Amino acid sequence: MKRLVLAEKPSVARDIARVLGCQKKSHSYIEGKDYIVTWALGHLVSLADPEQYGKEYKEWNMETLPMMPKHWKLTVLRQTSKQFQAVKKLMLREDISDIIIATDAGREGELVARWILQMAGNKKPIYRLWISSVTDKAIKDGFAHLKQGKDYENLYRAARSRAEADWLVGINATRALTCKYNAQLSCGRVQTPTLAMIAEREAEIKNFQPKKFYGWKVSALGMKFIWENEKGNQRIFSKDNAETVGKKIKGQPLTITEVRRKEKKSYAPELYDLTTLQKEASKRYGFSPKQTLNLMQSLYERHKVLTYPRTDSRYLTSDMTDTLKERVKACSVGPYKKTAVVLMKREIKGSKRFINNQKVSDHHAIIPTEQFVSLTSMSSDERKIYDMVVRRFLAVLSQPAVSEQILLRGSISDENFTARAVLLKQTGWKELYMDEETTEENMVTKLPQIPEKGKQYFVGAVSMTEGETKAPHRYTEGTLIDQMDKKGLGTVATRADMIDKLFHSYLLEKKENEIFITSKGKQLLELVPEDLKKAELTADWEQKLTAIAKGKQNDQKFMKEIRHYTEGLIHDIETSEGRFRHDNITRQKCPKCGKFLLKVNGKHGTFLVCQDRVCGYKRTLSKLTNARCPVCHKKMEMVGEGDNQKFICACGHKEKLSAFKERKKKEGKGMSRKEVNRYLKKQQKEAQEPINRAFADALSKIKL
Repeated sequence: MKRLVLAEKPSVARDIARVLGCQKKSHSYIEGKDYIVTWALGHLVSLADPEQYGKEYKEWNMETLPMMPKHWKLTVLRQTSKQFQAVKKLMLREDISDIIIATDAGREGELVARWILQMAGNKKPIYRLWISSVTDKAIKDGFAHLKQGKDYENLYRAARSRAEADWLVGINATRALTCKYNAQLSCGRVQTPTLAMIAEREAEIKNFQPKKFYGWKVSALGMKFIWENEKGNQRIFSKDNAETVGKKIKGQPLTITEVRRKEKKSYAPELYDLTTLQKEASKRYGFSPKQTLNLMQSLYERHKVLTYPRTDSRYLTSDMTDTLKERVKACSVGPYKKTAVVLMKREIKGSKRFINNQKVSDHHAIIPTEQFVSLTSMSSDERKIYDMVVRRFLAVLSQPAVSEQILLRGSISDENFTARAVLLKQTGWKELYMDEETTEENMVTKLPQIPEKGKQYFVGAVSMTEGETKAPHRYTEGTLIDQMDKKGLGTVATRADMIDKLFHSYLLEKKENEIFITSKGKQLLELVPEDLKKAELTADWEQKLTAIAKGKQNDQKFMKEIRHYTEGLIHDIETSEGRFRHDNITRQKCPKCGKFLLKVNGKHGTFLVCQDRVCGYKRTLSKLTNARCPVCHKKMEMVGEGDNQKFICACGHKEKLSAFKERKKKEGKGMSRKEVNRYLKKQQKEAQEPINRAFADALSKIKL
C-alpha cells in the first residue's frame, strides 16, 4: 500500500517527492515505492456560484436577494478541472491507504485540501504535515511527526465559516448595490472599512488648518540647547511671545540646573512578521505588499532560505533554540559572515526577547532556514528582502548596543533650555546597520565638556527657529497594510490582495507613492450601510473565527449570526435613498454597446472602460512600464497604439518606441525582437481583459 500526499503547489510537491524518494513523474503526480505526491494548483474547488443554486439567480435582480443557501454546494473550478480529476482518481486508487494533507500550514491551506477531499468523496484516513519551511530537513522532520487529521477539524470549520460568511455578505451586498444603482459596485467586510479608513484620512487632510510655531536654539559648551516650557513643549505658537523670550535671553549666560548621565542598553527590534516586513519594504524600497509577499514566497519555496511568510508572529518557540546556530551557519556568507562568525564562537541561548511560546499561533516569525544560501542565485529584489530578514535575525541574536545618555538642563533669564547627547560605547547589534542611516539624533563620537551644576557658562549663537504644523500623511501601501493590521482588518494572507482589489475596482488610485480615494470610492461609502464601514465588524469576525479554530465557539452559531446580519444589510440597501453618478464619463462611445466610456486611473496605468457592467469593454490609454527615462531615470508610461506607441515621462521627456529600441541597441542593452513582442502581447492581453467579468469569475478571486 502507498500513501498519497497532497501539496498546494507543484514546486512544493517536487521538493516533498524528492525527499520521499519518488522519481516516477507524470503530468499530475510523482510516484515512488511508498508514496505518491500530487498537488492542488492552489484552489481546485470553491463554493458554487449563485447561478448553480437556481435559474432565478442568473439575472441580477433585487427580488431574489438575499440568497441564503440551505445546503452549501461546492464546484470544481473549470480552469483546473483536469488536475482535480487526476487527484480524485489517485484518492480512489485501491493501493492508496491514506491521505497526507501537505497544503500550506494555515487556515486557507486547510480549506484548499478539505474541499478537494470532500468533492472527491474521500473515505480514507487523513494525516497532516505541518511545517514552516520546505528544506529537506524540515520535510523529513515533518513526516517523522505527522499529525492526525482530526486535530485540524476545528481549523477547517473556521476556514469554511470564513468562506461561507464572505459569500453571504459579499455577494449579496455587491448584487444589491449593483442592481440598486446600475453600476459596478462591490463591498465586503474588509474592503469597505479599509476604504472608509482612507476616506477618513482624506477628510483629516482636507480639514487641516496649519499653524505656525516658533522656538529658540542656543549654542553653549559645544552643544545645542533647545528652549522648552515647563511641560517640555518646544513650540511657541505666538510670534510675539517668541520674540519676548528672545529679548530676555540675548546676551545672557546659561546656568546649569541639572546634569544627568546614564548608561543605556538597547536591544534589536523584534523579528519580522509578514505585516512588519511589508511595511518596512514599502518604506525602504517602494515595494507593494503584494510584491513583498511574492518575493517572500520565492525565497521560501524556490530558494528555501526563509521560513513560511504568512505569519502574524514576531517570536520563536522554545524548541527552536537548538536550531539557531545551524541557521546562523547557513547564512554566514557575504556581508553577514563577520557577524555570523562571532555568533558561532559563543553559545546562542534563547531569550524571552524573541522566544515566547504563547505569542506563536500557527507559525513563528520569519527567519532563515538551515539551508545554505547562494546569494548569486537571487534576483536583486529577492536579495533586498533576504537581506532585511537575515540582518534582523542576526541582530536579535547579537549583543545589545550600549550608549551613555547625557542630559543637560539649564536656564537663561528664567527660560528653560535642554541639550542631549548620546555616546555609543558598544555597537553590538547596530554593527549590522552601520552602512545604513541609523545614526541617532545627537549622537557624538566623544564626550562634550560636562559642566557643573549651578555654574554659569557663556552662550554663543542665539537663533529663533520657525516651523508649521503638518497635516497627517496620506497612506502608502506600506502604512495602509500596517493600519489594517492594527485595526484587525483581514489576515496576513489576504491584506495585500485586498489592497490590489481596491485598485482594480477603481475605488483607489496612486499618485507617486501615495494612495487617494476616487470619486467612485467616495460615492460607494455614501451608499453602503453604515455598519459595513466599521472596522469592528471584521475584527469581531476574526476573533470568532479564531475561537472556532481553537474549539471554543460553535461554527453553526456564528453562521446563524451572519445570515441574520446579511438580511439586515440587504434591507438597508434596498430602502436607502442615495444616488450614484459617473463623474469621469467621456464623450467616447463603447465600440461594443455604444454607451459612453469612463476614464479611470488604475494602479499601473490609465484606461477607458464601459459604464455598463454587463458589457465589460476596456481599453488601455497609458501603461506604466519598467523602462527608465534617460533624463530623470524614473519609470516611463507607454501611450498610443501600433506604430504610434511612445514613452512619456513626468519630467517631460517623450520618445517613440522605435527610437527607444534603437537607443537601447546603441547602449548595448537592446531588447530582442522576441522580448519586445512578448511585452507588447502581454500589454495587449491586459488591455483586452474585461473589468466587469462574469460573476463566477469575480467570485473566484474575491477576498473579502
